[in-house]
Amino acid sequence: MHALRSDVVFDGHRFLSGGATVLVDAGSIVGVEPASYDVPADCPVTTYDGTVLPGLVDAHVHLVSDGSVGSLERAGTATDAEIDAEIERSLQAQAAHGVTTVRDLGDRSYRTLAFRAAAIGQPRVVAAGPPVTIPGGHCHFLGCTAPPEPGALRDAVAEHVDRGVDAIKVMASGGFLTPGTDMLGAQYLADDISVLVDAAHAAGLPAVAHAHSVAGIEAALAGGVDSIEHFTGICEDGSVLSDDLLDRVAAAGVQADPTMGNDFSLVDTLPPPPPQVREVMDCLGLDIMEFFAQRYADLGRMREHGVWVVPGVDAGAMPLKAHGNAWLAVKDLVVAGWPVADALAAGTSAAARACGVDDVTGVLRPGLSADVLVVDGDVRDDMAALGRPVDVFVRGARVSL
Repeated sequence: MHALRSDVVFDGHRFLSGGATVLVDAGSIVGVEPASYDVPADCPVTTYDGTVLPGLVDAHVHLVSDGSVGSLERAGTATDAEIDAEIERSLQAQAAHGVTTVRDLGDRSYRTLAFRAAAIGQPRVVAAGPPVTIPGGHCHFLGCTAPPEPGALRDAVAEHVDRGVDAIKVMASGGFLTPGTDMLGAQYLADDISVLVDAAHAAGLPAVAHAHSVAGIEAALAGGVDSIEHFTGICEDGSVLSDDLLDRVAAAGVQADPTMGNDFSLVDTLPPPPPQVREVMDCLGLDIMEFFAQRYADLGRMREHGVWVVPGVDAGAMPLKAHGNAWLAVKDLVVAGWPVADALAAGTSAAARACGVDDVTGVLRPGLSADVLVVDGDVRDDMAALGRPVDVFVRGARVSL
């Protein structure tokens, strides 16, 4: 047994008054006691000056790519060995930044599934396999296309089920990474998505939709998905998420992942945006930083309307979104006006529930996995401390930082 002690401990729901002593044994949490707890004489104790909290959960990653320009597209032609090596590197980067669980929402050839049997110190993986998209649609290069026809959509889900995925991902709108796709409209209509959702639910799997456009969000919501990724709200008159739409998403209990967590310190290093991105920005009448300023406002409005926000990153998909940026996505919620405890809960216990692993991780509680992050500083006063890990444990194993 090993004890982790601090005066600042967040358990996944709240800060524990006076701190706590977290007892770990054989990969599990076996006790959460007061900071003054008298541990057995033979139990080593590590006392920290910073904050102890559950490991972060990034609910939207792409392990097959590293986030450099064109890396996700290149995964479409990479060899299996190259992809596996990239997945290994991505998982190492996630763990080194305090992320102990990831949900992969778009791989190639189902390569991430093998990594669910994680190595020691490697994050837990929830895997959706390649996303379902229309022929020539967003991320078609990842290998799973299905025309908007009931039989084709059911067949796509059946293949994923046969492979043993944990979720089904569908591209409800076009995307920034794929030239020629419709960023303002919908790739699948509500009836199409409903067919896919019904097939996923019949197999006991959640259905997750990529949707940047208002049209795509509306189709995904009407189609009955469990989660809407990006949730950008792009339409021809600007990027606007109406109060009515937010209320309906909240009432349906649908998760919304705004995929923030961008490292803006790298903005000046980026090449000029590709034509499809410039076209969308011109349509919205916004430059890139104005666009993100509006996204911060959306984060505050989503909370006000009671939307279940899951702070995934889209890690590995594009520049600014490196593996390990989950702490930035949580910090973004605080920048948008969320209380610190609510933001931390969103990135730990609530994200674990969204990924279907809340019976295993996301909270410092006896019986759950010893997935623990320790950071340098008091996050109640300094959210940047979340990006300064001093210790990370995955299933009780200390990660090499």
